[in-house]
Amino acid sequence: MRDARGPNAARVRNHQAVTQLLVKLLMAPTFVVGASLTARRFGPRIGGLVGGLPVVAGPILLAYALAHGRSFAAGAAAGTLLGLVSLVAFVVVYGRLAGRLRWGASMLCGWLAFALGTALFSAFTIPVGVALALALGALALGLSVLPSPGADAPPRARPPSWDLPLRAACAVALVLSLTAVAGWLGPQLSGLLAPFPIISTVLATFTHVQRGVQETVRLLRGMLAGFVAFALFCFTLSLALASLSTFLSFLLAVAVALTTQALVFLVVRRDALPAMSGPEAVVLGEAQLP
Repeated sequence: MRDARGPNAARVRNHQAVTQLLVKLLMAPTFVVGASLTARRFGPRIGGLVGGLPVVAGPILLAYALAHGRSFAAGAAAGTLLGLVSLVAFVVVYGRLAGRLRWGASMLCGWLAFALGTALFSAFTIPVGVALALALGALALGLSVLPSPGADAPPRARPPSWDLPLRAACAVALVLSLTAVAGWLGPQLSGLLAPFPIISTVLATFTHVQRGVQETVRLLRGMLAGFVAFALFCFTLSLALASLSTFLSFLLAVAVALTTQALVFLVVRRDALPAMSGPEAVVLGEAQLP
């Protein structure tokens, strides 16, 4: 009997290992490339909205669930809500410094802000409802303190051929690194690190170099608006994993996030169209938003 179960158990473990590897290697970089292409086609503000979705943290949390179980992933999702506050700190610091510092210095200062936020929240255990309130409050504050972009957009620059492959490689590196150490860090710290600003860093720095400060600010403001869906995704996932299967929990969380993002997109489009006229109104990404 034990011999009969042995091969079956081995096949199950192999299947789980392959699934986890595919999640790590395919989902996050695919989403990163998709957000980058959206930013190229529709402009940085809409690209920021797409980048605000949990396109990296979501696959990381799924990898946590597959590797460590639903309870671990639920705790990590709650921690990710607090990590979102640290992510907002990165966005605000980068946006405030982009006009005065080069992209490298702005990035390092933003990373430092994220690290300080992570260190602070790692010392506390906060209920998921309070964490959601803190995340949404941070988003509102972040939008109020980010500078408003100027009216003139710089000329478009043709991205180099290595642009998208590098973005995808960065996403893979982050997912592999975080999921590799998750078992040692525990669910809360793993969750705090899940929203590490890999896509925000890549999109912000490339936009900063290729399209200038004003387009970078538009991108970052779009990200902050998109983080509302990010927060509700994590909140829904943390609650759903307690009673639903992994598949249903993620399906529900994705549905909530996409519905929220659609509503935010409608608000952004409504605000954008009065600022444009003629053919420009067709391309939402060229909107000159405050």
